[in-house]
Amino acid sequence: MAALARWCVQRRLVTVLLWLLAFGGVAAGAAVTGTAYSNDYQVPGTESDRASRLLRSGFPGQSGDSDTVVWHTASGTVRAAAVEQTMTRTLDRIEQLPGVASVTNPYDDPDADRVSPDARTAYAVVTFEQQAGDVSEDEAQAVVDTARSAEADGLRVELGGSAVGATGSSGGHLAEAVGVAVAAVVLFLAFGSLAASLLPIATALVGVGTAYAGTVLLGHAMTVADFAPMLGMLIGLGVGIDYALFIVTRHRRGLKRGLTVTEAAVNAVATTGRAVVFAGATVCIALLGMLILRLGFLNGVAVAASLTVVLTVAASVTLLPALLSFIGPRALSRRERRRLAEHGPEPELPTGFAARWSAFVERRPRLLGALALTVVTLLALPTLGLRLGTSDAGNDPQGSTTRQAYDLLAAGFGPGVNGPLTLVTEVGGAEDRLALDNLDTALQGTEGVAAVTPVTYDSGGDTAYLTVVPDSAPQSRATSDLVDRLRGEVLPRAENGTGLDVHVGGVTAGYDDFADVIVGKLPLFVGVVVGLGCLLLLLAFRSVGIPLKAAAMNVAAVAGASGVVVAVFQWGWGSELLGLGSAGPIEPFLPVIMVSVLFGLSMDYQVFLVSRMYEEWLETGDNRRAVRVGLAETSRVINSAAVIMISVFLAFVLSGDRVIAMFGIALAAAVALDAFVLRTLLVPALMHMLGRANWWLPRWLDARLPRISIEPPECRAAHERLAAATDAEVADVLAQEEGRQRDVRDTTG
Repeated sequence: MAALARWCVQRRLVTVLLWLLAFGGVAAGAAVTGTAYSNDYQVPGTESDRASRLLRSGFPGQSGDSDTVVWHTASGTVRAAAVEQTMTRTLDRIEQLPGVASVTNPYDDPDADRVSPDARTAYAVVTFEQQAGDVSEDEAQAVVDTARSAEADGLRVELGGSAVGATGSSGGHLAEAVGVAVAAVVLFLAFGSLAASLLPIATALVGVGTAYAGTVLLGHAMTVADFAPMLGMLIGLGVGIDYALFIVTRHRRGLKRGLTVTEAAVNAVATTGRAVVFAGATVCIALLGMLILRLGFLNGVAVAASLTVVLTVAASVTLLPALLSFIGPRALSRRERRRLAEHGPEPELPTGFAARWSAFVERRPRLLGALALTVVTLLALPTLGLRLGTSDAGNDPQGSTTRQAYDLLAAGFGPGVNGPLTLVTEVGGAEDRLALDNLDTALQGTEGVAAVTPVTYDSGGDTAYLTVVPDSAPQSRATSDLVDRLRGEVLPRAENGTGLDVHVGGVTAGYDDFADVIVGKLPLFVGVVVGLGCLLLLLAFRSVGIPLKAAAMNVAAVAGASGVVVAVFQWGWGSELLGLGSAGPIEPFLPVIMVSVLFGLSMDYQVFLVSRMYEEWLETGDNRRAVRVGLAETSRVINSAAVIMISVFLAFVLSGDRVIAMFGIALAAAVALDAFVLRTLLVPALMHMLGRANWWLPRWLDARLPRISIEPPECRAAHERLAAATDAEVADVLAQEEGRQRDVRDTTG
């Protein structure tokens, strides 16, 4: 690490140009190729996937995304001649637009039940040629603009559907701008130097920008969800600014101790840079753990997010030292430079609140530990009520056209119209046709069914489908119960004695299948991620207790953050006030991504906190001093980093995207809980209570484990001496330490 940092400092211009060249080249490639994101939630082998495949093969015209155009009259009816002429003309124009496969006009088929009983609301179905993820924004926007052009006094037009929803206004780059601005303010307050406060932001932006463009290119090689770039940016800005903050802090400490700019930068990368690389590796391992789920939709998210972390870490240990050498002593504030010139190098001792807090935790570990556990438990309680499912347009913000269309349809036709179920089957002969005709009657009498459409056959008569409209909303538990009832009771009876094999598809069925697969694989996923994280900490800190405490703290952070997400999004506590729509179930893929991201991020503070304690432990062999000094010297920078990360994550609530807002609130809650409760309260309290057992490792295991190290070579040498020393030698070392000039770090609690 030291050699790499020295090379980057000595060839600082080359380093900066190489990064700018990489950023420009990848960005240019992304601009030329364009985006190719795909939100494919289908899981091969599930019943909803088989229904979708069968429908695509038998009815190619029905395989694209289906959106709705809804119109409502404030006075009169939608059957009035003027309204009918206006909407028929508009629907004909929409059918001629690029990318539109077909449009069903309710005026062409009076028996289609697309006019509400009170004749005040009607809707048409617009079927695109492609699935929602493949419909271009221009094609969807053209449909929106054409439909909206029909609005007049007394005639209101709204649109719903996945493709239309993608055209909704978002916060654009407002979220990123707000997050970066708040981070800049916090950094300036922490450093007192404008130059030093801008470097972490510049480093993070270059790394994240390169990764963002790389994610665009990645979408052409594998399935990447449309929210993956925003998720990567959210994670990258948070960890990138934080990683750079830790290195700049260590660099400034070196300058205050009298090191040259080059020596300070090299020393910062050789020490804190090691912890940054290690922390980044744990985040990547946690993210790539999603690959074991073998879900194409999540594979792209995992690789894209990991790419972002890798590039931000690389920028922190290469680009950042080069930039530090450019600004020279201006990394210190004017007051700090003046003091250094007048008084010379002085040891930087932990003082103020950080030192007092560290001593307080040492005096009251049991009381504070119990208080921290109480807070974590209260925050985690809502997680017990977690319900996975599909959030639909009913969860969109009140002012969006998709929410307005959803509400109009629910009021005029019942909530089930917003998420009908599709039953698809292959047809073998006359007996199968007769069974399908009888199935219509059975479905009509099934609990939870509001309406059933007639059976539709393909041109060859080999495939058929019919639509079942539930009497409950797509996100309702009652709709999921209906799917289970159809699959487990109604359809098996109808298929008995025939060659039919009816598959239930639709939005709710697809999300339920996706959730079932994820829940089934979640224990394996969590076990692998936690196990690999513990193994890395075991190798780095040569201790059994440190990894076990880290695993427990990480699970606590995930549980607490999940509880906050459930309270805000599932219970609806403040979701409307935040512009995030009404309460609804949690997306099925959210727990997996939350576990991987939060587990990786929570490892960061564990590494930075414990690595400083470990350094002190290796030097002194005194656990109380190691915990006290480690907490006193790192708590301020950890808290500053946490404030930055929380600000960045919360800013993404402004993105206008419910899923991204979920991630933002979850990550912000986890970081706040982790930094202010777990790492600066519960972890040091436990370490004080466990004493020297914190650093225990069986000798037979120590001899067999490979050696990797976060600390620099001189600390590794101290570790080897400490491990090999006899009790008398250790006592002699500690006696020599007693003779040194005492400072606040030697003051016990």
